[in-house]
This record gives sequence, C-alpha cells and structure tokens, in this order.
Amino acid sequence: GAGRGLGRVEALELARQGARVVINEIGLPAAREAAESVREEIVAFGGEAITVYGDCADWNDSEALFKTVLDTWGDVNILVNNAGFCRDKMIFSMSEEEFDSVVRVHLKGHFVNTRHAAAYWREKAKSSGGQLYGRLISTSSEAFLYGSVGQPNYASAKAGIVALTMGAAQALIKYGVTANVIMPRARTDMTMGGGTAQLFAKPQEGFDEFDPVNVAPFVGYLASPRAQRISGYVFVVWGRQVTMVEGPKLGAVFESEEQWTMDTLDRQLSPHFEQLRPILDGFAVIPGQ
Repeated sequence: GAGRGLGRVEALELARQGARVVINEIGLPAAREAAESVREEIVAFGGEAITVYGDCADWNDSEALFKTVLDTWGDVNILVNNAGFCRDKMIFSMSEEEFDSVVRVHLKGHFVNTRHAAAYWREKAKSSGGQLYGRLISTSSEAFLYGSVGQPNYASAKAGIVALTMGAAQALIKYGVTANVIMPRARTDMTMGGGTAQLFAKPQEGFDEFDPVNVAPFVGYLASPRAQRISGYVFVVWGRQVTMVEGPKLGAVFESEEQWTMDTLDRQLSPHFEQLRPILDGFAVIPGQ
C-alpha cells in the first residue's frame, strides 16, 4: 500500500532516512502508476527504491515479495504494513463478501507479510547466534477502540491487527526486533468517503492537521535505532500529536462461594450494572465522551 496516502509519505520518509525502499502495490494500472511515481520521486532525490506488485494478502505473492527483496538487497530490516480499504455497512446490512474482503486485506494482509518477515528474522538470528536489526510497524485504527458501528468488518480487522502485533512483539523481542502499532488520523482515500469526509477535509488556511505527511516522521522514528526500547505499544498519531494508548485493565470482580446460578448471578451483578449506563460505561471508547 505504498503508492498513495499514508504508504506513499511513509515510503518517502524512510528513503530520506537512508532506507532502501520496496514499494509494494496491487498490480492494477492506477496502483502501478502511483507506485512508479513514488519510486521515481525517491530516485530523484538520491534514494534507492524498487517496485514489486502483488496482492498483499496472498501467501504466494508475499513470499515472492520477500524473495525479490532478498535477491535484490540481501536483507530485510523494516516492514510497514499499511494496505487497506473500506466497505462500510451496518451489521444488519453487511454481506458475507463485504465482511470477508475487508478483513482479508487488512488482517490477513498484515499476517502473511508479518509471518514471512518474522520467519526470516528468526532464522537469521539463529544462524548468526545473536540479535539483529528488525522493525515491524502495523497500521490499525481507532475504529477498533470505538467498535465503529458502521464498520463491523473494518473495526474487527483493526482489532485483530493490534492482537497480532502484540503477539509478534513478544515473540520477536529476543531477536532484537521491535513491533508496534500506529493508529493514524489522516486524510486518505478511506477517510475521504462517507461520513468522515467533512472532518478530514483540507482546511483553506492554517496548519493541515490531517495531512498524511504528519504521520510519516513517527514511522521513520519507530523504524530507527532511536526506538530500540519501544516495542509492544499502540499509538494514535496525527497533526502535531502522538498519544500512547494504554492497555485495557481488568475491572470489577464478582465472586461466589458456590457454583453460579441465575439467582446468584442476578444478586451479584445486577445491582452493579444498575449504576452504570449501557454502552457508555462499557468497553468501547465513545468518541466525544
């Protein structure tokens, strides 16, 4: 997903920091044109970049991507997972295909590429007998925190990406690899459609807080040696702000001295929830609350 939007500015930022960049895009004409434009821009300022085309969520295409990178440059140090799209519907209107297609690109796309990178890093560390330089940066969304009501497919996929990356962080830290999640607020093809278009519109004057370029330096930072101690974290990134998202905590505990029954559950739990507001006091973060 490096041809447009966030992927484009992230690729440019990494190239400016000295990384040799692989621009991966789907092989459709418009995507190819966008990817080639990014490659040409990187080469024009003295960077190194190649384009590789394929489906980010296809196991074989992902394998081919990593083979091309290793054949070309001999190593993989940084993986930024970014590709995605939206097909928004309410839960009672969404089709199976609309759910599967979005989850496939976002979540499986993160999985297959993370899996191939992780396998490479593990084998390299075992062969060398020491740690190596590896950075995994995944892209989620605050939709997973909100339980975004009109995006059951997208929100589910973004929740899965956080869980996937937190597991990867724990598995890979001993090899010297860090893994983190960013949740950008930025003007992209996804946010400029539907109900969010007005919110993310470019202002006529002043600082453009939703310009994707605001997110790129943080991706460059996480990919750099300066972020070696940052792993297993989730961040909201936009404008001039980076916010660390705290992990969920266990709350009220209800216990019984005997096996639970409907009556004992009612006596223990119902008075507690009588004091709380449905949904508003629940797990999901409610925007504006």
